[in-house]
Amino acid sequence: MGAAVNEYPFSQVDVFAPGPKPGNPVAVVHDADDVSTEQMRSFANWTNLSETTFLLRPSRPEADYRLRIFTPRAELPFAGHPTLGSAHAWLENGGQPSSEGQLVQECGAGLVNLRRTEDGLSFAAPPLRKSGPVEPAVLAQAVASLSISPEQVLGSNWVDNGPGWLGIRLATAQQVVDLKPDFAAMGDLLVGVIGAFEPGGPADFEVRAFAPGLDVPEDPVTGSLNAGLALWLRSEGVVAGDYTVRQGTVLGRGGLVTLTSEADTMWVGGASRTVIRGSVRL
Repeated sequence: MGAAVNEYPFSQVDVFAPGPKPGNPVAVVHDADDVSTEQMRSFANWTNLSETTFLLRPSRPEADYRLRIFTPRAELPFAGHPTLGSAHAWLENGGQPSSEGQLVQECGAGLVNLRRTEDGLSFAAPPLRKSGPVEPAVLAQAVASLSISPEQVLGSNWVDNGPGWLGIRLATAQQVVDLKPDFAAMGDLLVGVIGAFEPGGPADFEVRAFAPGLDVPEDPVTGSLNAGLALWLRSEGVVAGDYTVRQGTVLGRGGLVTLTSEADTMWVGGASRTVIRGSVRL
């Protein structure tokens, strides 16, 4: 006889997509407390989305729920668009936060605060696990893998809040759009690139995110990267307050990320909508 199969509520949520074009989907399995880690890994590999998440009862009293996050290849301690999409799905499925208008997510990176806004949900950018200058050899590999010259790089920094991102800043949004990365040369690096639009553009910045080592060559729209970039850019005075990011352009997506600066916190937000709802058998 085969192993027992159980059914779980399931949502697939599109995140960071306020307009007609899609953003970044996340698969969300609800009430997943008795799903094994191996089942989680296998299902995430099967969905072949950049992330698949599993909602569980929290283990810490401050949290409203606990979240486990998987790429097709590995589990992540934190990721941004899965955080927003899973919170959206949890609320839509009857979740009741302990504080009105606010949520607390427990995940591998600790506790993450979220809040509701007119435009959807936003999360407080978690502290960076690793920041500061990128080692010369690593930076050289990243730059070469982007097929650009070192002279085009205005700045670089580790912006790792869990997945392992390093950030590179270029002069213009068009330079970011024009990138033709060499994923074999990039290897296991997770590289995020940002460049500014001229005033009056579709957003303040264009961002692209590359993670071939996680089986996600280019992520359509990336909350964790944008959270890390925001902390870096604010610390260096590149941004002084609120701004917006367009992402996913090259992939035909319509991602829009809002970054809101309040006191010592950067809030990362965007629209979420459930596209598929049903059950999954694991």
